[in-house]
Amino acid sequence: MTAKIAYDEVEVGTELPAQTFPVTRATLVRYAGASGDFNPIHWNEKFAKEVGLPDVIAHGMLTMAEAIRVVTDWTGDPGAVVEYGVRFTKPVVVPNDDHGALIEVSAKVAAKLDDNTVRVDLTAMSAGQKVLGMSRAVVRLA
Repeated sequence: MTAKIAYDEVEVGTELPAQTFPVTRATLVRYAGASGDFNPIHWNEKFAKEVGLPDVIAHGMLTMAEAIRVVTDWTGDPGAVVEYGVRFTKPVVVPNDDHGALIEVSAKVAAKLDDNTVRVDLTAMSAGQKVLGMSRAVVRLA
């Protein structure tokens, strides 16, 4: 499968469609089962607070995975992502209620590179705070 977006049609500054991803305690349980990461900071409120966190927090890799979905949905091909990296700046705090937390992700093309690739810079926010820093992907376009 090839990215549906053509390199020649993309400009620096092109904004990708922003998305919001809900994260509930149930999401964390499913992710823990899939990833094998059962660290109690992701499910045990008492433990999370004892180690200095405000509440249970989302897995960093879950946050990272949700963010890159903005890019993979835009390209139509997850295989178009050739590099991806982030810095974890703030945790996504997931309250024990019916709403949980939201991860709000926006992205834009920051540079056109060689070999039909572009660098996409992402911004991931939750509860008004930036949760990922230096979030960048290199994507090969058609």
